[in-house]
Amino acid sequence: MDFWSRLLTPLSSGSSRKDYARDPIRRLHRFEKEYSQLLQTWRNSSNLANDDDAAESIEIRLQELTNILSDESRRPLPHPCITFASRKQIYIPVAKVATTSYNEWIVKEAVLFFATLVESEEEAFVENDTFSASLTNLLVRITGANSLRLGADTEARVVELAFNITTKIRLEPEILSAWFKSRQNQPQPPNKDEQDEHEKFAGRTQRQDFPLFYLLMDYIHHDGKVGDFARTGLLYIIEAASSSVALEQWIVESDLSTLMATGLGALYSQLSRKLVIDHPANDLPPILALSDYEHPKSNYEIISSCSFEFQSHLDTFLSHLLFWQDVLNHCRSVEVKSTLLEHFQVIFLQQLLYPSLLESSDIDGGSSVAVLTYLRRILESLDHPDMINLILHYLLALPDIVPSAMTNSRNSVSAARKRKSMDLATMMAAQQSEITATPLLFNLVDLVLACLRSQSHQTIDVTLQLVSAILKRHHRYAVITLLHTERVRSEYAHRTVGAHEQELEFLMTLAGVIGGQDNFDEIYENVLRDTTVRLEGHPCSLKLVAPKVSVNNHKLPAIPDSLPGAPQDVPSHTLRPDDPVLNIILDRLATFFLNPVATNLAVTEAIFDLAVCGFMNIEGWFLRNPRVYTYPDDPTTTTTPTEPSTIPPPPDSPSYADFQKTQSIIHCRRRPHWTPSTLPRLLTVLQTLVDAVSSYRTTIPRFNDLLQQRREAFQTADAEPAPPPPPPRHNNALSTPGSSATPAPRTSSDVLRSGEPAPTPSRPSGLEGFAARILSELGTPSRSGSPRGRKERERGRSTGSGGDALRTPVPVPPKEFPLNFESTPSRPGLGPGTRSYSPADGRGCGGAVGSQLKAFEAVDQSILARRVGVPVTTFGGAGDKVAAIPLRFDKAGDGDDAGEGKASSPVLGGEDDEDAAGDGSEAEAEEGEEETVSVSHVLTNVIVLQNFLFELASLVQVRAGLFDEVRFV
Repeated sequence: MDFWSRLLTPLSSGSSRKDYARDPIRRLHRFEKEYSQLLQTWRNSSNLANDDDAAESIEIRLQELTNILSDESRRPLPHPCITFASRKQIYIPVAKVATTSYNEWIVKEAVLFFATLVESEEEAFVENDTFSASLTNLLVRITGANSLRLGADTEARVVELAFNITTKIRLEPEILSAWFKSRQNQPQPPNKDEQDEHEKFAGRTQRQDFPLFYLLMDYIHHDGKVGDFARTGLLYIIEAASSSVALEQWIVESDLSTLMATGLGALYSQLSRKLVIDHPANDLPPILALSDYEHPKSNYEIISSCSFEFQSHLDTFLSHLLFWQDVLNHCRSVEVKSTLLEHFQVIFLQQLLYPSLLESSDIDGGSSVAVLTYLRRILESLDHPDMINLILHYLLALPDIVPSAMTNSRNSVSAARKRKSMDLATMMAAQQSEITATPLLFNLVDLVLACLRSQSHQTIDVTLQLVSAILKRHHRYAVITLLHTERVRSEYAHRTVGAHEQELEFLMTLAGVIGGQDNFDEIYENVLRDTTVRLEGHPCSLKLVAPKVSVNNHKLPAIPDSLPGAPQDVPSHTLRPDDPVLNIILDRLATFFLNPVATNLAVTEAIFDLAVCGFMNIEGWFLRNPRVYTYPDDPTTTTTPTEPSTIPPPPDSPSYADFQKTQSIIHCRRRPHWTPSTLPRLLTVLQTLVDAVSSYRTTIPRFNDLLQQRREAFQTADAEPAPPPPPPRHNNALSTPGSSATPAPRTSSDVLRSGEPAPTPSRPSGLEGFAARILSELGTPSRSGSPRGRKERERGRSTGSGGDALRTPVPVPPKEFPLNFESTPSRPGLGPGTRSYSPADGRGCGGAVGSQLKAFEAVDQSILARRVGVPVTTFGGAGDKVAAIPLRFDKAGDGDDAGEGKASSPVLGGEDDEDAAGDGSEAEAEEGEEETVSVSHVLTNVIVLQNFLFELASLVQVRAGLFDEVRFV
């Protein structure tokens, strides 16, 4: 055969390469040939960094070796190439070639070669000390400080290889000895002095003991796949410490806890010191768009909460915080866990978080807003009881309890941890020589009370959100610090069934006075279901609603806190009426219609969360105290009166006990006398606000129609599909509860808090146009939203069709509730002599009717833009302080006024309007700086108020059945 025939034969035979792969002998021959050519090229090249041809040849040979090994591992036995690689230890020269090449392509192929050997289940490469030494030397050299800068793909392959090794260590703990070489028990040279012994336990453990551990530590702060592999691999190593005393002691003595705490502190320091809470202009929730919302100002120093840079830094910080939680969840060593928590408290809490709270202020551009927002996000993200206990125990200045000595701890590990603690205390004492402020002088409670009294609405909003987070998730810490409570021991502390029905009817009557034309029965049913979910999900209420597992076991497990000093179980308690937090919140509630909508949402949420706990008695501060019940026939006593028509049997007769029980039932069914002086302040403020709504109804033209249009605008925005959520960030190694990357499942309480009405399947076109026009004029695209500003939507709801089917008359209140009803029509928007000019009335009409509708739309817009104050309300009535807005129509283009633009206002026009404007300005000058808001702002707050009343009524009703709070006997 000539030269050309020998050259073309392999190319013409398509099965030749497959034959090499199928035949183990020919496959081994090819593998040995590629390996020998690789060694020959490496030895003949003096400098691979400058020899491109040699570097390319070596890269190709490494790729061929990897392909052969990968293909052979998928084929049936025998595997001569893998056996040859193990017997000849070819990984040693491969590692040397990669470390000396300074070529990223060669390094990448070498990493893939080692990864193939690690994944093979033969020859036990991972258990081989020589293999581990070669691989760790390669990984350390290519990721060191003076090494070649690797690309993102190569870096990801390096960390993934390290992660694969930790996975095998987790599955087979005996592999650990090949990768971890502890030198603590090796004999020390005779010239070692005390300084060397100090450094041994000062967190300066040699990286040579466990290079893989420090390699993963260097990448735990990275984003994406690299950070996920590094964090998960480190978790597996920490989890393996429970089966190795040497590794446990090494981790305690290492600088793991110091590096993690300082890394968390560095990420916290990257967060902006000054912050304003804002929403994107093109994605403003309808609840804010239909109010007097103004975007706060931000600059290079004051960052907006909706900026991408801020969100990125906050997500990174919370991701690392959740990594702390993952470490503690996977760590089974008490000593390692205690060391981590100690460094978390000293380095992060004492050195960073508390000083930032102490130095915050609401007058320097939003530093209080920033730190309170960060603290709230921390408390909402964490679930580990030890971390929560550390944070709140320190910030709330709870008394310390000396832990008892642990008898099961191993002496060597315990001694190492004590030395580590002493070194940490010495280091911190040197740094805190000039710092004297501690939570004993100014704690989180002082900061919360100060911020609630602030003049900045943003500071008030974030403070209320922080209070709500503590009440919902960590209520047992708030009972003894944030709130002024007292224990309830009386068996007659709960209300009677008559009083319960009376107070529930009072709340529903307040909601009915506001009125509306929706299917409120269905809305209230949704509110009831969601309130039930919130009450059952409260951590304190689990003991009250959880079923008993057996007859002999009536107690749930104790609180899973390993740290001392954590508050114990919450006892039955009630909120004192003079509680500062409650009264400040009620002060904000009293100015409901002047408050920003965001503030009202935070205020109502905080009030609701105050009453969610099953051990919180709501009588006395929410509802009337049973001790003040008086009855119309005998207002001076609370004893059971004797029915005149009933003759009691003799006391010694058998039927006397039944008679007493019957009389007790009758007594509990009676309704106490409704005395305004005995009402809690909360109910008084709510009644005053509803009276103000009645006053607005008499002073604002077309108030009922405008209110219904506003409700329908929210319904239209709510009915549209929500935009798809952004792709989740993969910052955390493992999915943990409360993670910011994966939002928690939305319960029905989120819909409940919004009190959103059900969207009508077939909305009138006029209403859709009106709602779209409002949203477009305010620069807000139609999107999912509700009167409570919620964004997510889970369940679809349906109501009856539009028209009279949705019109619900205002219920006639009982005579015992002295409300202002003179201005309340029997049907909202359809009072005597009143015609509803809703845009829906004229659909399908044209000509004069169409132009008339346009005129009324202009009238509505003018009314919505007018600014009003707050009526002077008294208990049981309202005195008008807001002048009535006249409803007048002027024809455009009428005389000179049209040229001056006066006739463009369909509400005020002519000389009378000028006089009215002049009188108004003089009145404002006389009264000083009176705060006013637009009618549009008032309408939105009225809807929020009505939904809040539904929530309070559902709260009273659900608590009565869920916690057995009503007395029937």
